[in-house]
Amino acid sequence: MKKKTKGIVFFLFVGGIMLTSGVAIGIPGLIPEDSVSVNTPTGTPLDNFPDVQRAQFCSSEDSAKSNHYVKEYKIPTQCTQPLAITSDPDGNLWFTQTNTGQVAKFDPITEQFTEYENPRWPQGARSMMWGIDYSPDASIWYTEEQTDGIWQFSILDEQYTRTDFPKSADSLPQRLSIEGSQIIVNDFTGSKLSLLDIVQDTEGISFLNIPSPVENSFTAAFAVDSNKDIWYTNWVFQGGGVLAKLNQEKISDMGTNEDDLFDLIDIYTFPSGMNTPNGIAVGDDGKIWIVDTSSNFFFSFEPDTESFTKYITSAPQLSSYGNSSGVIKNPVSRPYWAAFDENGRLVFNEQTANRIGIFDPTKESLVEYLIPSNNPNWADCEGIENCGLVQVFDFTILDEKIWFTEWVENNIGVVDRSLPLYFDVESDRQKIILKKGEQTQLNLLIIPNISDIPNLSVTSLTTAPFSDLIISHDAPNVFQLNDGSTRTVEVTISASENAIPDVHKILLSAQTDDLTVSQFVTVIIEQ
Repeated sequence: MKKKTKGIVFFLFVGGIMLTSGVAIGIPGLIPEDSVSVNTPTGTPLDNFPDVQRAQFCSSEDSAKSNHYVKEYKIPTQCTQPLAITSDPDGNLWFTQTNTGQVAKFDPITEQFTEYENPRWPQGARSMMWGIDYSPDASIWYTEEQTDGIWQFSILDEQYTRTDFPKSADSLPQRLSIEGSQIIVNDFTGSKLSLLDIVQDTEGISFLNIPSPVENSFTAAFAVDSNKDIWYTNWVFQGGGVLAKLNQEKISDMGTNEDDLFDLIDIYTFPSGMNTPNGIAVGDDGKIWIVDTSSNFFFSFEPDTESFTKYITSAPQLSSYGNSSGVIKNPVSRPYWAAFDENGRLVFNEQTANRIGIFDPTKESLVEYLIPSNNPNWADCEGIENCGLVQVFDFTILDEKIWFTEWVENNIGVVDRSLPLYFDVESDRQKIILKKGEQTQLNLLIIPNISDIPNLSVTSLTTAPFSDLIISHDAPNVFQLNDGSTRTVEVTISASENAIPDVHKILLSAQTDDLTVSQFVTVIIEQ
């Protein structure tokens, strides 16, 4: 069946209005206003959308899909719009639902969903619920932006409790993390961090608001390091920003005066290419990792040297953006949130590449898993089959599996990392030094791990600007790995005559329809 996209949605996509950053996707305007279009009653959450918008926001497919590495599950209730997701100690998955105002549970053993009606939720209301976490008292806490609420769902008695978020005129409580007896929430549009004490007394939950060092900025996600310092980003759309570190341990010594609290914040100016950093995570070695939602880039920050290093994802596959019009010249993956797994690997969702990425900082390797479902109403898919995005807006890591939500397909899905990769990718050189105008070669080894590997191709990208570095290779456009033998691809790397001296990363990738395996190489351009 051919799928067609609505012209207005395509215009918003390629015009950079709807999905250019966490700004556009993180504010209430994403949820459409009611329309005068026909609305056929169904007695389900579908009724919150006119008929013409149901395929776009509720699901374009009647059933979930799977590929070699990813399995999806369709939520029984139509059009719930699953968003934030977490797990409990029993291995159950819990997620919020934008279009029902409630939480739901999925048992991976029985593969059964349980949805818990929220009697306090207004009929027909919709709200983005970006943050969720499990508390040791057997409850689920989550944020809700429509009424600026912090909600608690008790698993034991199946009851909902709501607390007002300390809001300002433009508040949007977004990500949420439980750290001991404290809940940390970033107020995305309210330009602050909020620390909530969940050991309630007669006066209820107490709040401490940490003002942002950049005035009128967005306060994005946060991460806590081994010293209990809170790291987060503050930025102005297309106006730069800072990485901030809050010395949380000294808060009790400073009181609640905003001017005093500023003294507890250290700031580090963004490097070139970091524009809308939303996701952030702290590695075991203390490095800070940040993903940028308006590009293909992600970054590491070394606190001791105060230095940033830029990395890049592979380019989105054609199935994620379509390009039926031919106007998309440089598609980007838009990595959104980030977290580390138990093995020290960085996991992130690539919003507009329809992928989950896993980066190994030790090996400097990247594996990206393509999600099998597509919704054509979110890309340039006119007349193209199997094209579009499912809007993966959150994920959670549980052992060897990464669970995620599909906001516009009404699915949750799982990446099974216990399955062997089709192949590994290695470079015979990890560091290259070039002068302007020089070129060199390296060998990219594609090493099969299983038989019956799908057709693959070789791609490359670089963090270098303009045409400072040019990469070519001798592999055909599409080829197979025959007889289980390693394929050697010769790669040529050239520095232009006008290249600016700097340190860059190049990403060399082997790609099938559902998997991309890549290796980074460091290139130093000298004068």
